[in-house]
Amino acid sequence: MQKLFLAGILSLMAGLVTAQMHHPKNDHQKGGQLGQMQYRVSKSTWNPDSLGNHRIVVSVSSKGDIAKVQLLWRRRDDAPEKKGIIIVDAQKNSVVQNHKSVDFTRSSGTIYFEPTSGPGTYYIYYMPYHLKGTFYPSTHYLPEANKPASNWLNDVNSGGKSSIATAKAVAIESVDAFNQFSPMEITATPGETAALVAKNSGAAFLVFPEDRMHPIRMTKDLPYRWIEKGTSLQFKDTADRGANFAYQLGVYAQKTALSDVKVQFSDLKSSSGSIIGQSALGCINNTGVNWIGQPESFTVNVPKGLVQALWCTVAVPEDAKPGLYLGTATIQTANAGTRTVHIQLEVKSRLAKDHGVDEPGKQTRLAWLNSTLAEKNTVIRPYIPLQKSGNTIHLLGRSLKVAATGLPAQIESFFTTRLTSIGDSGRNLFTEPVHFHFNKADTKAINFKSGPIKYTEVSDGTVSWQVDNQSTALDMLVKGSLEFDGFVNYTVKVTALQDIDLSNISLHLPMVPAAAKYIMGLGYEGQKAPAAVDWKWQVATKNQDGAWLGDVNAGLQYGLRDEHYVRPLNTNFYLQKPLLLPLSWGNAGKGGIKMGMKGAAYLVDNYTGPRSMKKGDTLFFNFRLLITPFHTIDTKAHFANRYIHKYINTDTAKALGATVINIHQGTAINPYINYPFIRTDAMKAYIDSAHNEGMKVKIYNTVRELSNRAYELPALFSLGHEIYSAGKGGGYSWLREHLDQDYIAAWFTPEEKDAAIVNSGMSRWHNYYVEGINWLTKNIGIDGLYLDDVAFDRDIMKRVKRVLTTDNHPGLIDLHSASQYDKADGFINSAMLYMELFPYLNRLWFGEKFDYENTSSDYYLTEMSGIPFGLMGEMLEHDGNPWRGMVYGMTDRLLWSETADPRPLWKEWDRFGIKDAEMIGYWATDNPIKTDNALVPATIYQKKGKVLISIASWAPKTTEVHLNIDWKALGMNPSEVTLKASAIDKFQEARTFDVNGSIPVQPNKGWLLELSTR
Repeated sequence: MQKLFLAGILSLMAGLVTAQMHHPKNDHQKGGQLGQMQYRVSKSTWNPDSLGNHRIVVSVSSKGDIAKVQLLWRRRDDAPEKKGIIIVDAQKNSVVQNHKSVDFTRSSGTIYFEPTSGPGTYYIYYMPYHLKGTFYPSTHYLPEANKPASNWLNDVNSGGKSSIATAKAVAIESVDAFNQFSPMEITATPGETAALVAKNSGAAFLVFPEDRMHPIRMTKDLPYRWIEKGTSLQFKDTADRGANFAYQLGVYAQKTALSDVKVQFSDLKSSSGSIIGQSALGCINNTGVNWIGQPESFTVNVPKGLVQALWCTVAVPEDAKPGLYLGTATIQTANAGTRTVHIQLEVKSRLAKDHGVDEPGKQTRLAWLNSTLAEKNTVIRPYIPLQKSGNTIHLLGRSLKVAATGLPAQIESFFTTRLTSIGDSGRNLFTEPVHFHFNKADTKAINFKSGPIKYTEVSDGTVSWQVDNQSTALDMLVKGSLEFDGFVNYTVKVTALQDIDLSNISLHLPMVPAAAKYIMGLGYEGQKAPAAVDWKWQVATKNQDGAWLGDVNAGLQYGLRDEHYVRPLNTNFYLQKPLLLPLSWGNAGKGGIKMGMKGAAYLVDNYTGPRSMKKGDTLFFNFRLLITPFHTIDTKAHFANRYIHKYINTDTAKALGATVINIHQGTAINPYINYPFIRTDAMKAYIDSAHNEGMKVKIYNTVRELSNRAYELPALFSLGHEIYSAGKGGGYSWLREHLDQDYIAAWFTPEEKDAAIVNSGMSRWHNYYVEGINWLTKNIGIDGLYLDDVAFDRDIMKRVKRVLTTDNHPGLIDLHSASQYDKADGFINSAMLYMELFPYLNRLWFGEKFDYENTSSDYYLTEMSGIPFGLMGEMLEHDGNPWRGMVYGMTDRLLWSETADPRPLWKEWDRFGIKDAEMIGYWATDNPIKTDNALVPATIYQKKGKVLISIASWAPKTTEVHLNIDWKALGMNPSEVTLKASAIDKFQEARTFDVNGSIPVQPNKGWLLELSTR
């Protein structure tokens, strides 16, 4: 992740925020008290990274050598006796050394201290800590370290011969509003909880209806608020017409663990006969819609002694008549009976704007979790509708022919090697149809008889088919589908019709060798395909399940899966949630992949090794294909859109020559990671300013992890590990103090005190994400997204692209990735990991840990440039290599670092007019200009009467090269041309060359030469 941040702390709330414990209907009134203890935000500040986030204000009202203060602090953290305290004399602003703590519990404690200034105010900081680390910090709470004077301590232990000062704890203060413990985090004492349980001893579980403004935050404790309110089977609230209304039912399993907890709703009816139907009511903990639009249900179990929040929603109709609506919500359990809560919802006459989603603090956006927005697989620009002709399906620049088995008979690519156009003749990817081999124990092959090809869907976006292949021993049902972008999905269900021993099962991809020129994946970084590959599954440490093989204008990514596939974590967290070994392909470690020449083919052999199947056993040999490239490269847009990666004034950005501004997280208008819904007014004002300057603005927002600032955080935690990954907790102090320790701490932005938690993978949060992008596009005017590594699949990417481009919005998306090819990420190539998203990107930015100095041109081409996939990119690590980068049209990105400055190259682009030139890369078979050294390739940018030649060296030493020019193809007369290098700051000096002479090239450097007619 990039470390691109600007300072500036944004407080979610300002002023004095307190919790009035004796008046639950007025929790935020000033001076709220618990007995005589106030809970408030301090008007002064202190350094939390030494003193902690919380302190107790003690008033000493008389003279004495020893002050004794009793604390009813109602803490939610575990083991408070293991955390030290620091006492500060407010008058002297000095640390009080003489103090002693006794009887520390989570509910209360007693502290003796020396009132060094006599009567006055003293502060007891009771969770002091130090942070270790910067972007992935850990919080270390300080143990008791004071050493009181022995005579003073003896006096305390003996009962106090000295005078005793009168002291009283008057308030608990937090360093700021966000760190303050809410009323839902002030714990009941064990005695208070026991008394409440005794009072309701006849109930197997207790119910606490709670409004949406007091999200349930604790599972191990009851909040004191509930002790005061008591258990209830009544809930009353108000809602606007058309609002997404939410409330909670808190369930406390007081007697036994509760199994399969569900909420059933009645209609809500008014006295006038109006009805809000049962279908408008729901519980997000029980049912929902997943990220591909399929209904799903969830099992809720509540362990004994714990609290479960059930978040319930009402989609109030816009045409609902104002009035009081009555109904019920019945909590059902499989083992402990039911409890019915009576609902009274007063619908006001006011019509909610956009269902109230402009007020996320009211949990109005929980409805987004079950959104199906943009789910329909409509064709997205620049793709075209699929066309089926017989058993051949045509898509943009490619075609797939379905064999009698249902597997691919052939795939063709019609992209030219320049990748700027689509030609009339295609390149085959296979030497023969893709096929399976099922070999018996005696190695004899099982022969199948294929049934008819049945097309189950033929639409603009998807063509699907199935074929049942039968033998006496096995049935193989092949289901395939092709989508408009080149994604092919196969479900291959193999069922044993009798007991059978197999020596091997294999899927053969017989690649045309020229279409398997390069490889990525299976432990290979971008390079020429080796003569032989021998790979075995190692899912515990390797995020590898397939490869990409291809040439620049024709290729194929494939991946092997089964029906249990779950997306693993990425970006430093793979080892905590790795791939599941496919039962079919992995075969308990016996499976693997071999590649090499066999006959006319570069054969990709995906094998299982020996296995046995009993009659009725079923295995799924699923696999996915991506046919590359996805579209032509758009050189005009690439050279016209010039990115600046810094939050600066829009007029300054324009003056620097940028046309697109990327707003990172951790900036004043987008402060919190993956939650750009806090400073939306400021963000909109900035974007409006940029639009007035003729510029576009894209914001950082992805899903991989989520800020602790999210309004919906408590509701998301009520869903178990659907949204957040299980883990050991820890991380920044806020996470440790306000969450149960069952999460993975992620990125931390020091300037904003923004602490993120890792998401679990694919979930309903992605539905929320799509809705959020839609809202930002329509209401804030964002022009696109900057994705900094990604934790979602192509289905979500398609939906995101659709909402971003609705009503002709530009919908620009660029993807940054740090190299994933390391231990923490499971040694997967970033391009392999994200290739399924490439069809919808506008630019790549690969990225930290990518090596621009010590890697081959093949690595540049395949791993970083994006060109074999129809994309172009930029460089990052150490500002990249500008000479090598220009061979692929890449520069660094303006102001991503203090030294990142592509403006000298931009100036040369504009002088030459590069955006209107035809880019012909060294990889193009018809490039009319080449060098006589393969380690110094040449890419040209051609216009009428002039050519800009980019050459760069991968040679180990300074070398002399000559240009080999096809003058006829170039349309120029060699006797009428000049060859010059313009002066470009920090790139090259001005120089004139003989077109037939030698050109010296230093290692790792190169030239931009203009060949023009005199």
